[in-house]
Amino acid sequence: MSIRAVETPELVDPRAVVDQLRGRIQALQGGPTRLSVPTLPVFDGLVQLRTGGVYGVDSASLGMALAAGASQAGEWVGFAGWDDFGVEAAHQWGIDLSRTVLVPSPGEHWLEVTAALVDVLKVVVLRPPGQVDAKSASIIDARLRARSGVLVVQGDWPRCEVRLAAERSAWLGIGAGRGRLRERRVELVARGGGRMPTRSEVALAGGAAQGHASPSLAAPAPPITHAGRVADA
Repeated sequence: MSIRAVETPELVDPRAVVDQLRGRIQALQGGPTRLSVPTLPVFDGLVQLRTGGVYGVDSASLGMALAAGASQAGEWVGFAGWDDFGVEAAHQWGIDLSRTVLVPSPGEHWLEVTAALVDVLKVVVLRPPGQVDAKSASIIDARLRARSGVLVVQGDWPRCEVRLAAERSAWLGIGAGRGRLRERRVELVARGGGRMPTRSEVALAGGAAQGHASPSLAAPAPPITHAGRVADA
């Protein structure tokens, strides 16, 4: 009597199976693939923008900085609710103002304006006029997924993938009571995305930035496309 060898099947990582099933379901449903959007090197290890996502910031400079990477890569970007938009500051960050749309005061029409900008621009930076309800956020979320756009919010938003904040800063350049301010050092912290807070100390000088992120152990400028005031419907 001969004995036949029986091959033992290889064990399969269940996480890989789940990922494959999710991919197949998304393909069957026609869901868009989430693509990376260029960001400045200073954000390496802190945040990576992806299409269909919403990202929160706590300052105008961070909002501009997150839009700058896409702008430098040739994408159109927009700013809504920025009645004090700094043209020179945007130019220093490397934002191409010839491919920038500004709606400084959308007022009560902010939702319609934001949706319209998301339809045609890769990155939209929004200052909402107040607290944003879940229904309004869901409308924009769906539009972002359908149009493969990115929303950066300075202010309230119900759900953000990552929230980026500047926790501490210091100016350098004045010695012995005199001199010029040459550089601003800022500690950035990113929260969200199902991970521990991540911190990075960066140096800012004239819109340029450089730094390195590490895990936290503790829990005259060109013209700009100006949309002006939004007319009443």
